[in-house]
Amino acid sequence: MEHSSAAHHPPAQTAVVVSGPFDDLRSHHVRLLQEAARRGPVTVWLWSDNAIHRTLGHPPRFPLPERLYLLRALRFVTDVQCTDEPLQPDPSLLPPGPVLWVVHPFPEPHPEPPPRADLQTLTLAPTDLAGFPLPDPLPPDPGRKKVVVTGCYDWLHSGHVRFFEECSSLGNLYVIVGNDANVRALKGPGHPLQSQDERRYMVAAIRYVIETFISSGHGWLDADPEIRRLRPDIYAVNEDGDKGGKREYCAQLGLEYVVLKRTPAPGLPARSSTQLRGF
Repeated sequence: MEHSSAAHHPPAQTAVVVSGPFDDLRSHHVRLLQEAARRGPVTVWLWSDNAIHRTLGHPPRFPLPERLYLLRALRFVTDVQCTDEPLQPDPSLLPPGPVLWVVHPFPEPHPEPPPRADLQTLTLAPTDLAGFPLPDPLPPDPGRKKVVVTGCYDWLHSGHVRFFEECSSLGNLYVIVGNDANVRALKGPGHPLQSQDERRYMVAAIRYVIETFISSGHGWLDADPEIRRLRPDIYAVNEDGDKGGKREYCAQLGLEYVVLKRTPAPGLPARSSTQLRGF
């Protein structure tokens, strides 16, 4: 008795391709990649610095290695390929099997998808990218310690991501994002630039983070209620965050207190939210 080959070989999973400069990564970029990832594993065709200059008429704000680092840190991205010809994509760079080419609603020029019989296109509208839907928490490794970090994380940048990456080497990482009212009280008018929901969303998109929360307290120890519920083993801060009685607080609760140096990822410049905001 003959059997069809389809009975032995399930249909190939659709690969998803998104092309763009992804310069100055913000929540709308992440929402695009999140929506794309709902359709299959996402490969980003990232425009080179020269391609951005030629196509958009200005150099990128962030160099290619930094843009590459940030994209690879997103849990919605499976692979990143760099391209020097964004408006004339090379069909040989497409993944094998069926491909979905996702067209974004941003003002940058839209490259035409390469011609291929098994390629389909999906055009997303701004309304498709509304809101900040949190991804599901990642499953923690039961054999590792529980690590908590706190902070504002306004205008998420490569320095934040590097901090999360280093903290995740200590154990399962949980991030508590400062609530809007407390950030404003600590840092003054104009802060935070982004809402607590948007800041939490951006942090939750990083693959080094298990789960995120918003603080419910006030002052430098505004995350006290959440820390007491989480019961972590380690409270990690960077050098700038080593203040506000956190060391004494950890001694009181019996938590290990770890202070990390603010060291950028290899080859990347140092970044700070103050520098990026300009105030």
